[in-house]
Amino acid sequence: MLFSNLAVSKVVAAQLNRLTRCEHIAKRSCSALTSNAFGRGGQSSIQSPATARLSHVSGLASKSIVSVSQSHTNHSRRQREFALLNNSCTAQPFSSAATEIDHDDDTTTSYTIKRRQGVRNVAIVAHVDHGKTTLVDELLKVAAASSSKAAAAGGDNNNNNSADDAEVDLNRLMDSGDLEKERGITITSKVTRLDYTTNDGKEDYIINVVDTPGHADFAGEVDRILGTVDGVVLVVDAGEGPKSQTKYVLSCALNLGLKPIVVLNKADREESLGRLEGGETELELMDLFEALGADDNQMEYRTLYGSARGGWITEDVDVALKIASDGGVDKDGASSNMSGLLNAILEEIPEPPLHWYGESSDDEKNLSDYADQPFSMTATTVGMDPYLGRTCTGRIYSGQIKIGEAVTLLKRQSGSDSEAVNNSNGPSSSVTGLFANRGVSRVSLEPAVAYAGDIVTLAGIPETMKVGDTLTSTDNQVPNAIDTPPLAPPTLSCLFGANNGPLAGREGTIVASSRVRARLINETDNNVTLTVELCEADAEKTVVFGRGELQIGILVEQMRREGYEMIITPPQIITSTCPTTGQKLEPYEEVVVDVDTEYSGTVVNALTGSRKGVLVEMVDDAQGKARLKFEIPSRGLLGFGPEVATATRGTAVMHHMYLEDREYAGPIGQGSDRGKLVCNEMGKATLFALESLQARGTLFVAPGEMVYPGMVIGENAKSGDLEVNPVRAKATNNMRT
Repeated sequence: MLFSNLAVSKVVAAQLNRLTRCEHIAKRSCSALTSNAFGRGGQSSIQSPATARLSHVSGLASKSIVSVSQSHTNHSRRQREFALLNNSCTAQPFSSAATEIDHDDDTTTSYTIKRRQGVRNVAIVAHVDHGKTTLVDELLKVAAASSSKAAAAGGDNNNNNSADDAEVDLNRLMDSGDLEKERGITITSKVTRLDYTTNDGKEDYIINVVDTPGHADFAGEVDRILGTVDGVVLVVDAGEGPKSQTKYVLSCALNLGLKPIVVLNKADREESLGRLEGGETELELMDLFEALGADDNQMEYRTLYGSARGGWITEDVDVALKIASDGGVDKDGASSNMSGLLNAILEEIPEPPLHWYGESSDDEKNLSDYADQPFSMTATTVGMDPYLGRTCTGRIYSGQIKIGEAVTLLKRQSGSDSEAVNNSNGPSSSVTGLFANRGVSRVSLEPAVAYAGDIVTLAGIPETMKVGDTLTSTDNQVPNAIDTPPLAPPTLSCLFGANNGPLAGREGTIVASSRVRARLINETDNNVTLTVELCEADAEKTVVFGRGELQIGILVEQMRREGYEMIITPPQIITSTCPTTGQKLEPYEEVVVDVDTEYSGTVVNALTGSRKGVLVEMVDDAQGKARLKFEIPSRGLLGFGPEVATATRGTAVMHHMYLEDREYAGPIGQGSDRGKLVCNEMGKATLFALESLQARGTLFVAPGEMVYPGMVIGENAKSGDLEVNPVRAKATNNMRT
């Protein structure tokens, strides 16, 4: 490979920038150590963890110096290799064209990567409860204000979108689902379009922002959406640092070559001040980037400090610390609102790449030139509208699309499928609607045309369209379907079937097993991490494969609210067989538990005992909290959430992430398992009976609920099952004497 002086200079500059960043962190760490050492009457109080952090920063700086020296040495060596190469052969010029060769018919199809000006596509990714959705709300406010200001300056009275946006309540606007509002979490990925005008009012940009879930059970939403963006904003709680889901979403983004921007959120909280002063959170992020194999360009990520709830952000950590110490108020006017993040997105995130077929000139293309290119678009979300029919949301990779144009469906091709796509056999339809998402509202595009680089919603697409499939123009088709990122495998399964118990038909209106199965199959159209199969042992039941208990629980609750009535078996872990050794494999997960130090022993005993977990890291902080990291079979986590919450009096916060499949750990111990409270009578549960049973354990039923023999109505406080009578009533013939 040939390396130019410019390329080597960029590498050296990147290493020098990294060295400068390490020096800044080291200075802040020294200042924090000095204030701690002589803050109490000149008595030294330097703690070994702080000294270790400073040594770690020095080590990172030394590694950067070595990398710079190696870059100069490698440059000289590559120059010598280049001279030898010229003597032996003729160097071929490199091109930005991506070429795909079909060896069967010896034909070549190529396209050139070009960039569309004025558009940015970015995803907001983070661990759960680190402030993604609140940050998107603030971006919506800033974009609406900039558009209103630009419209007022230009005298445009016809554009009322900004005024409408200002009247909408933007408090967690993107969490629009009922379950999202009730649980306070993001379940599905959502795209919103921001029309942003720079502060000088000279340039207008379209920024498509994707809000993603932070829980590991919904990581498939992150997997499918990252292929449509060109960069990510990684939001990290400055007081907590990177967590398990931070590691997962960052690894996905780095593997796809996306450019990251880091936002240290919640910088105005008390627990964040010490970590920002000492540079702990930044050091943890640098270690994480390096451990995940980030390249030199990705290592030069931009870091911003701010508070999404406070509505401010800055690039200067000293300014952030001053604002935080002043109660979140910028008295000096040194910081700005969230427009600083939008400007950083415009500067750091590249323009969306386009597939340009045919000529490969470097001339900048106008939107009018897109009409001659074949249209192609991948679907990241599909749905059904009662008025518009089948809809899909995705990114356009080439060409343009208008209402009324015919499109053809190209099915997603697996990596092992070497056969060419037969474009003529794909179903076709005419586009009946073209929309963009503003907030949670779907509005028609005016004018009704979308170009490559846009993320839009189409209506009137073929009925068989699924997530990951490609749409192309019928008259001018692309040769192959667009590749989409693979998804992580499911970890557990459940059996769904019609309710055949004694209380069947009393709650829901849809009880047939065929209707339940059809609803589950429809769910897989959009929920790509779910897999539905017929049960081989029982034709009336359906097997559902998913990522975790929360994902299955959300699906069950949605179906229950829609009127479905069903039975579900306890979740079972999916095992596999190693093709090389023939050993039985099961999924393992990384578990991180944040708990009060006094309960750390309880958590360690619970996970490392019968649940077969292994403690790999334990860190205590000055606030009396402990962070415990385990590697444990997925089987060991089933039912652990309520147990650890009870054992630690609600102080434990647990997060987990899929690691890999490992050798089967053997049977999980049963010694610490609690028994069940089993009903032995038919009828309504009474308050009189439940009062006497509540000392036996945790009850699942309330007075007045129907119960039947064999029904589990609670959890026994001791091991072993216990038959109880929850329908017993107080005798009415008692007489006092």
